[in-house]
Amino acid sequence: MAMISFDNTENAFAYKTDKELKKAKFLFNTMGYPLFVPIGTRVTPLLIKGKIPFVDGIVRNTIFKQFVGGETLEETATVGATLGKYGVDVILDYGVEGKEGEANFDHATDEFIRVINYAATQKNIPFISIKVTGFARFSLLETLNEAPRLRSGVHDHEDEVDEWERVKDRMYAICAAAAEKNIGVLVDAEESWIQDPVDRLTMEMMEEFNKEKAIVFNTIQLYRHDRLQFLKLSHKIAKQQGFILGAKLVRGAYMEKERSRASNRGYPSLIQPDKESTDRDYDAAVAYCIDSIESISFIVASHNERSNLLAFDLLEKKNIQHNHPHIHFSQLYGMSDNITFNLAKEGCSVSKYLPFGPIRDVIPYLMRRAQENSSMSGQTGRELILIKRELQRRK
Repeated sequence: MAMISFDNTENAFAYKTDKELKKAKFLFNTMGYPLFVPIGTRVTPLLIKGKIPFVDGIVRNTIFKQFVGGETLEETATVGATLGKYGVDVILDYGVEGKEGEANFDHATDEFIRVINYAATQKNIPFISIKVTGFARFSLLETLNEAPRLRSGVHDHEDEVDEWERVKDRMYAICAAAAEKNIGVLVDAEESWIQDPVDRLTMEMMEEFNKEKAIVFNTIQLYRHDRLQFLKLSHKIAKQQGFILGAKLVRGAYMEKERSRASNRGYPSLIQPDKESTDRDYDAAVAYCIDSIESISFIVASHNERSNLLAFDLLEKKNIQHNHPHIHFSQLYGMSDNITFNLAKEGCSVSKYLPFGPIRDVIPYLMRRAQENSSMSGQTGRELILIKRELQRRK
């Protein structure tokens, strides 16, 4: 049986020069300061809007360089080529937060299709990531979420029926372009109060495009206590309708928002009671997908070493090839290189999730990364330990 270790820093950082490693060490060190995130998350967007040149330069050369592929699609090519040399794929994410209005929605749709067409010209970009809120009005999704019994989303307001049809047309255009180019589309999860119409739309697209192979993937957030059941239900529907279920397994991204909304509005929170419950459901989802690997194509999108080890060990135990077309691993660019590059070394299909976009537009994304990385006991501490260990090894 093949063994894997996520402690091998030589594999993890082979693609980085000493200078790049030292810069990363400085950045993660800074993120560890207790005041860095609260001050940074408030000040940076204001400074960027104010177009203060030196601040733009600082952001560009530190946090932007660490976590983002570039400002344009073309700029991502350099990062993509470097990762490709080490057997690592790329998931392209047009990292612009949704701007509302029909013209913006049409523009975002065109951009997603442009990203698909570009991905098809590259050797190591099997997937792109999309957000339905990039081409649909948030409050329309809220309205539809409250009327889930109407499967078509049809209700009293005729103009909203037309508007929803336009959303469906945009989603169809994106998925059709992806199917033609053989590029997977990962549909991001959204807040629970707009997730229902996103799920229904994504399932409809799977039914249309996932007959032969998985093109469309829904994102399952396992920090919600109802999602393991939802994964199993989605699989049951897929088997009945004769298509392959596409699932991207994540822990989740909106915990504070979800909890505070539930408590403000007096309904039970959908978030798991504790981290152990999330971990248990995540690992159960991984095991369930591996057991059903012929009819589920899935992505283990996780920075948790234990979950990645579990998936790897199950492949070994069940004698499933590491690069089976229905399993893929993924981590964010700039984080958890120890997982990504050691999986690649073992012949697993693995990628970095690579956002790109104008620096001013990706600031919200960067602030989320900073918040995620800010607890010293958590990710930042782990990243720092590994970087220091590798710098020591290179001496």
